[in-house]
Amino acid sequence: MTDLACGTVTVRLIRSFEHRNIKHVVFQNVDLTQTTKTFMQSVDNDLKTKTGIPPPFRTYKYDTIKILHQAHGSKTSDPVINTDRDEELILLPDITLQDSGIKNETELSYFKLEDYEKYKKDPKLTW
Repeated sequence: MTDLACGTVTVRLIRSFEHRNIKHVVFQNVDLTQTTKTFMQSVDNDLKTKTGIPPPFRTYKYDTIKILHQAHGSKTSDPVINTDRDEELILLPDITLQDSGIKNETELSYFKLEDYEKYKKDPKLTW
């Protein structure tokens, strides 16, 4: 694996859109030539043993990854997730991270698609 096929990726675990339950986890030396599906399995396995991750985030059934932000790019004004351009930014399971546009210092959101669809229909936040 070359240095170009490796990078640091921040994953925002979104347990609740409505309540803004979000936990950032940094993954270093991520193989960008792996598929999204393989990366998701790796994140799921890592969450089980990583220190500092509260139990509700460890056992939640995440199933979708979406690009939130890339280095030197613009960020969304939504405090939870960018709800635009799903067809471009939601990663397909059998495509490599690199082919999906993931590069060093990309920030991803990892969430349950069903919860995301509900949030998109009614993007309210509960405090």
